[in-house]
Amino acid sequence: VDFKVGADGTVFATRELQVPSEQVAFTVTAWDSQTAERWDAMVRLLVAQTSSLHSGHKPQKGKKIVALDPSPPPKDTLLPWPRHPNADGLRRRKRDWVIPPINVPENSRGPFPQQLVRIRSDKDNDIPIRYSITGVGADQPPMEVFSIDSMSGRMYVTRPMDREEHASYHLRAHAVDMNGNKVENPIDLYIYVIDMNDNRPEFINQVYNGSVDEGSKPGTYVMTVTANDADDSTTANGMVRYRIVTQTPQSPSQNMFTINSETGDIVTVAAGLDREKVQQYTVIVQATDMEGNLNYGLSNTATAIITVTDVNDNPPEFTASTFAGEVPENRVETVVANLTVMDRDQPHSPNWNAVYRIISGDPSGHFTVRTDPVTNEGMVTVVKAVDYELNRAFMLTVMVSNQAPLASGIQMSFQSTAGVTISVMDINEAPYFPSNHKLIRLEEGVPPGTVLTTFSAVDPDRFMQQAVRYSKLSDPANWLHINATNGQITTAAVLDRESLYTKNNVYEATFLAADNGIPPASGTGTLQIYLIDINDNAPELLPKEAQICEKPNLNAINITAADADIDPNIGPYVFELPFVPAAVRKNWTITRLNGDYAQLSLRILYLEAGMYDVPIIVTDSGNPPLSNTSIIKVKVCPCDDNGDCTTIGAVAAAGLGTGAIVAILICILILLTMVLLFVMWMKRREKERHTKQLLIDPEDDVRDNILKYDEEGGGEEDQDYDLSQLQQPEAMGHVPSKAPGVRRVDERPVGAEPQYPVRPMVPHPGDIGDFINEGLRAADNDPTAPPYDSLLVFDYEGSGSTAGSVSSLNSSSSGDQDYDYLNDWGPRFKKLADMYGGGEED
Repeated sequence: VDFKVGADGTVFATRELQVPSEQVAFTVTAWDSQTAERWDAMVRLLVAQTSSLHSGHKPQKGKKIVALDPSPPPKDTLLPWPRHPNADGLRRRKRDWVIPPINVPENSRGPFPQQLVRIRSDKDNDIPIRYSITGVGADQPPMEVFSIDSMSGRMYVTRPMDREEHASYHLRAHAVDMNGNKVENPIDLYIYVIDMNDNRPEFINQVYNGSVDEGSKPGTYVMTVTANDADDSTTANGMVRYRIVTQTPQSPSQNMFTINSETGDIVTVAAGLDREKVQQYTVIVQATDMEGNLNYGLSNTATAIITVTDVNDNPPEFTASTFAGEVPENRVETVVANLTVMDRDQPHSPNWNAVYRIISGDPSGHFTVRTDPVTNEGMVTVVKAVDYELNRAFMLTVMVSNQAPLASGIQMSFQSTAGVTISVMDINEAPYFPSNHKLIRLEEGVPPGTVLTTFSAVDPDRFMQQAVRYSKLSDPANWLHINATNGQITTAAVLDRESLYTKNNVYEATFLAADNGIPPASGTGTLQIYLIDINDNAPELLPKEAQICEKPNLNAINITAADADIDPNIGPYVFELPFVPAAVRKNWTITRLNGDYAQLSLRILYLEAGMYDVPIIVTDSGNPPLSNTSIIKVKVCPCDDNGDCTTIGAVAAAGLGTGAIVAILICILILLTMVLLFVMWMKRREKERHTKQLLIDPEDDVRDNILKYDEEGGGEEDQDYDLSQLQQPEAMGHVPSKAPGVRRVDERPVGAEPQYPVRPMVPHPGDIGDFINEGLRAADNDPTAPPYDSLLVFDYEGSGSTAGSVSSLNSSSSGDQDYDYLNDWGPRFKKLADMYGGGEED
């Protein structure tokens, strides 16, 4: 494509070319986006001295586009309505006027107003015409950028234009007569602002950050920088080109990167990127418009920071070819050697983190190599205990690698493998018993001093000359003895299977074996002795006591035996009666039920009630058998119809005669009588006590009681209480001192107290009445017994009662009254008798 057409209809060449002598023709198509109308025009370009002329257009839709002659009329005069004579005399058809676009350069220096074009109608020769323009830039904001001389039709621009503010203007030109009537249809005016290079390229960011792997091949994409130019991008003014100004550092080459001049893509251009040498590059990028012409274009710069990212291109290497360490035997989880490595990759990254692996020298897996996360060292650790007697040293081969695989083309270094020599230190180990727990079988009852076995221990320290000594650690029954030198075990007492120290026929003892190392070490071993039973326990008769009726045909006694031994030294048992004394076989008989049970019953028809000791010989089935004579206590008693012993029969069977039983019954009756008499005496005494208390009504007893008086309110002179009158007068010389709050004084008189009769320890029923009467007389004649005949002090209750005095009241009885009977009431009423009795003396 050699030519292009712009939106304004401008045809321009896309490249530098030579037009041939003959014409160049092509077709230009225009269409209306709203009405979908299309127009085609043929354009022919001829070689001219000044400028190429447009050829005439051939419209398809009946409209005519008039090309203006560049010579007459003048360039600044537009005649859109030209008059053409009609040769054939036909009537001329009116044509719409079309004005080509008007180009105005931006940033013009003036002077202003500056004439752009002159518009004329072909009717201005006949009538006066007034011209006007409307649209944005004329009568719409921005206002009055363009103006027109209404009479001459000259249009002006009033100020400098800025394409970046408004790239084009669309105005309409109007022609009217003096009366305002439209003379012609409005004409469209398109004004395009011609771009000038007045804007520098501006980078989107002032600093760009990118990264690239070390060792990348030339042509590897790194990053993109972008600069925008506000000028017209279709012209050289807005065409930006990029270039790299400087690179820091310039190692290993001063041109490690290049930039696409049009897109701004930065790529590597040289090999040799090595993070271990240069970790970061700083590149200054320049953007220049005018297609990069440094003489005419405007420029701007930005900084691109390119980080070289690490790849695993350096294998880890040991700092030494051999390492050494030592480990005590029987020790685990102990670090025995530290392996140091060097890796030039990024620290604490998968390319740097070391992984260690033992490739030879440890077939049993005694060691492992762990990585220290901080120092990256390899820690050789014991995970399985080593034995000095088996391995005195280990020769390990360890390989180191990274967590991340090596980059392609990178091989492992010969220094990535090292040897590790580990020496094992001999430690004093405890002796041990090879057979632990050791079990032996032995018959019980062997005599003391019998050799049972040799329970010896082994000292694992074969390369140490040490002696082992033996001792007992646990021997519950103290039956055994062990030789301290050779571990020979002998019996110190008779072993008994039936002992409490034996569980499930097994006796268990623990022994200690200790060497004489520094420090000494010891081990324990357990000896289990299984005791085989022998017939060493005679059977015992069961039960020990029994009860039977005096008549043999009612019931019998089931008997068996108990033996501490086990089978076959137990049943079946043989039960028999001895021949001596002869009464045993005469009175009793034994019947065999089975091998373990028999029945004892009366042989005679009647046996007197009582307790009988019946000896029975019991023999077990051991080899040889053992016998034992056991005695069973049999209670013979009279029985009822059901075969059960009666109560009297049980007592009789206990061995008591009839006289003894009668004596016991008499004693029981006497005891019941005494208890009854004692109860009756206690009731009588209680009754007398209540009678005595009735002489003094509990409510009249003034000893140590709180006296409460009811209020007598209403009708008296007590409406206004004077609480001070209720208090006891303080100045009472005749009243002894008393505690605060006490309302009366009731003192016990001082005098000789009468002697009360002493209560006998065991009261006799005949003396109870005399004892009570003597006590009553002593109490009546006791002046110290309450109530005391002493001065009673009562609180003052006020005066002025309207009831008057009760002193004037006389007894309704006539004649003198005899008060001598008060003398019979005891010393408490003696004073009353003296006051009211004996009137003849007064």
